[in-house]
Amino acid sequence: MSDQNFVEIEACVFDAYGTLFDVHSAAARLRDDLGEKADALSEMWRLKQLQYTWLRSLMGRHCDFWQITGDALDYSMRALNMENNLLRAKLMELYLQLDAYPEVTDVLIELKDNGKKTAILSNGAPSMLIAAAKSANIYSLIDNILSVESVGVFKPHPTTYQLAVEQLKVAANRISFQSSNGWDAHAAAASGLMVVWVNRFDQTSEILPENPHAEIKRLSDLPRLLGL
Repeated sequence: MSDQNFVEIEACVFDAYGTLFDVHSAAARLRDDLGEKADALSEMWRLKQLQYTWLRSLMGRHCDFWQITGDALDYSMRALNMENNLLRAKLMELYLQLDAYPEVTDVLIELKDNGKKTAILSNGAPSMLIAAAKSANIYSLIDNILSVESVGVFKPHPTTYQLAVEQLKVAANRISFQSSNGWDAHAAAASGLMVVWVNRFDQTSEILPENPHAEIKRLSDLPRLLGL
């Protein structure tokens, strides 16, 4: 799809974890304490976190993302023989202070300067998202923080993406949704949003219904896509 399709975008909505915030930065800050298993722990933590959102949604047993995050960490630490209450507490606290990717602040400023609405649409609980945005000094650059807690089911359920349309009061085809998670990008496109897949790590395209409308390497490529 050509860039022309993005020229009339009114709102830019961002997935949070992996798109704005580096989910591996928590473990990275404790690398000396975690030792040689730091990367393995971080990878498993993220994988189990996603798996538990999908499984709980299918089971009809919703809980908020903070509990999911803790449960996924507990599983990962146990699986890797790294159980340690003090390190667990530190990792959970650091998850509220994840690093934003380097380009995020400048991109959000440019979008705001050009009159675009900005929002986060995430699995994260509201308190988690607010804490992360404030810690990364981007809270003032986000107009709306939308959490799936208001619908009680995790992405990729269609009702989660409809939140952007309902809360921002902008037509789906005037909303550009950015995610670094391929499954998230496909699901948002299937729900009618204009979607930009931020393929930071050269991942293989998913084989799922609908396709993202554009693919970029990093968020700094977004303004050009929007014709700014």
